[in-house]
Amino acid sequence: MPTALILGASRGLGLEFTRQYREQDWKVFATHRSEDDRIRLRDLGAQTLRLDVLDINDVAGISWQLDGEKIDVVVCNAGVYGPRTSSIANPPGDTDFDLVMRTNVLAAMRLLPVVAPLLLASRGTLAFISSRMGSIAEAGASFGMLYRISKAAVNMVAKLAHVEYADQGVRVLALHPGWARTDMGGPNAEVEASDSIAGMRRVIADPRAYPSGGFFDYRGQSLAW
Repeated sequence: MPTALILGASRGLGLEFTRQYREQDWKVFATHRSEDDRIRLRDLGAQTLRLDVLDINDVAGISWQLDGEKIDVVVCNAGVYGPRTSSIANPPGDTDFDLVMRTNVLAAMRLLPVVAPLLLASRGTLAFISSRMGSIAEAGASFGMLYRISKAAVNMVAKLAHVEYADQGVRVLALHPGWARTDMGGPNAEVEASDSIAGMRRVIADPRAYPSGGFFDYRGQSLAW
């Protein structure tokens, strides 16, 4: 039975990743923070792990909780948008900056050396959920400035993870889920969450078409860094 670890599985894209992998009879470890979230994930058939990505002790504890498990796919999905008003004209304050950068970037940096070794035995795939808004080449507006900058940094984490682990057989991807209808994306977003996840799962499942070190959207299109 293939096994996935979904980091940030409580709602939105992470919850849908969990649902779809379980529907395909994968064994799924799914992280949560609250008891309500744990019950929701448990009812999907996932094995639940408590994880606050801002707590370094929680991050360190993931490895021993998964000791002996052979993981095929790790999805790093935990993230926040922060102030939607941030822009060149309205830079974020210290509190917003700390929350977004610690959640989106520092957590990814801390989780990387913990979860990547779990993929060595299976020569599995580590997928960072990024955003096209983090593409420097395609930047065309400054709204959501803080989120954009955090996702550009996540892309660098993914690229460096590829440099570090590709020779050991671990495939690393940065993925853009599209503007998906979730709590973060809002009701007017363009893509159903189920379609977004189904597409990203196809990309994750096809290492020949989507090689390590790449930045792809949920349709499999290559994106500029």
